[in-house]
Amino acid sequence: MNRESWKEKVVYQIFPRSFQDSNGDGNGDLQGIISRLDYIQSIGVDTIWLSPVYESPRVDQGYDVANQREIDPMMGTMADWEQLLQQTQSRGMDLWMDLVLNHTSDQHRWFQQARDSKDSPYRDYYIWRKGEKDGEPPNNWTSYLGGSAWTYEESTDEYYLHLYNKKQPDLNWDNPKVREEIQDMVRYWIDKGVNGFRLDAINVISKDSNLPDTKESKMEGSGYKHFKNGPNVHEYLRELNEKAFSTKEGIITVGEASMVSMEDVAKYTDPDRRELDMIFMMESPSIGTDPDDSFKSRDWKLTELKEIVTRWEKELLNIGWFGLFASNHDHPRMVSSFGNDGKYRVESAKMLATLVHTLWGTPFIYQGEEIGMTNYPFESIEQLDDQMALHYYKARTERGEDPQGVERRVLAGTRDHARTPMQWDESPQAGFTTGEPWMPVNDNHREINVAAQQDDPASILNYYRQLIKLRREHADVIVHGEYAILLEDHEQVFAYVRRNDERQGLVLLNFSDQDAEFELPEDIGVCLDSAYRALGNYEPEYGKDADQVPHRLRPYEAIVFGGLQPAPQK
Repeated sequence: MNRESWKEKVVYQIFPRSFQDSNGDGNGDLQGIISRLDYIQSIGVDTIWLSPVYESPRVDQGYDVANQREIDPMMGTMADWEQLLQQTQSRGMDLWMDLVLNHTSDQHRWFQQARDSKDSPYRDYYIWRKGEKDGEPPNNWTSYLGGSAWTYEESTDEYYLHLYNKKQPDLNWDNPKVREEIQDMVRYWIDKGVNGFRLDAINVISKDSNLPDTKESKMEGSGYKHFKNGPNVHEYLRELNEKAFSTKEGIITVGEASMVSMEDVAKYTDPDRRELDMIFMMESPSIGTDPDDSFKSRDWKLTELKEIVTRWEKELLNIGWFGLFASNHDHPRMVSSFGNDGKYRVESAKMLATLVHTLWGTPFIYQGEEIGMTNYPFESIEQLDDQMALHYYKARTERGEDPQGVERRVLAGTRDHARTPMQWDESPQAGFTTGEPWMPVNDNHREINVAAQQDDPASILNYYRQLIKLRREHADVIVHGEYAILLEDHEQVFAYVRRNDERQGLVLLNFSDQDAEFELPEDIGVCLDSAYRALGNYEPEYGKDADQVPHRLRPYEAIVFGGLQPAPQK
């Protein structure tokens, strides 16, 4: 398979407003990030992905961009950003920016002029349609926040499309001038020295131009069959690559794209097609939510997770590439969602990290994940800033659902769990700010913080450092080797082999809070004589050979074995 060096990257995502405040206004900023670069470097990552820092009214935390070429004053200045870039790269790390290309803010100058007149040169930068004869919107699509995906503009007697908030109007990618503007903007950041980009909601940029009604009755996001992986999306991405991303060697791109098939992912990431370098594996982090209602949880089995991971790992081998994550700015905290944030917080955080960092694909770390930060104990809807959660609560209660039941769902699933301030130390406000933080600091920062873990060899933070080091030292197997699932039907243990022609390694993960017994298949058993314990989240059991592969795992135990003999030839 292709062994490009960029596939060995480990990426650290920063949500700037919640990372580090430098001026006491309660909001994280660019100078705050600069002050923490030595810490980020110490984790062992080589790439920083920065969530949006562009000028924005912040209806959607910066994903509503008012000016793609300016820095939001809350974040600092362009000089601050240039200093961040220089300081990041001087430490041997890359800086990636977030691109929001499906929509803009309604405060963007393009939309401000487009809404005023049908004759505006910017009118066709957005998607406008006349309403139906009875005054209804042009079609029955719903936005991802609920309600119609169309908003009526009385001054011109037309509706504009917005798949998200009405203050985030969708761009018309069918207009060549829009694509030229976007290409020019991307080249602007490339010329400034950016090393790569994460592309927000990239598979919804192309819509069926007929805008047909949908037969779905979903409250949020109906009509997706007509805009997810739309008719011209691949053509437009190839054009964007040719005229922007490929204008400088070494630019890496990763797309956020939900509701994709393996065929879709292969098309987006096949190097011969020259579209994107990778797509996020979105299926696995969403396994615990109802596909038709993201605030409803669902029970899931480990065998389901294995099926998702194995499908991506096997079907994309030698074809495409993807990004791996268990938490980010749009998902509650990893250890609270998939682990045990109580008795086994440390063990389960390490176990989940082991999964992400020993699979085939690029691992992404979300700020605070590396110290095991947990969900915040929200008690009221009034504490939330998350626009999706607030719209959901309003829509569901107006429909007559029990407010207390809806509130319980929203408080459990809100994205705000991931947006509480980074926990640096045990001081007031966790060392995040000297002022009043924009989001509350979790009280458990007195125990869960960077300072407490820096020099503790048994800490989650130092386990991440060991994991990243292990991945780098054995890149030929962990990054570039094949994946083979073991114990497919076991409901507690996730086990797999990573291998190449010369050697292989074994990963054993217990996804439960109970001891788990298992027997490895015979064909792997004969390879274990030369195995050695490379990493584990427990101390070896007293009186046992640490390098002996066990038949039982303790709660949330993770062990990585290296040095296995090559698999016997059949």
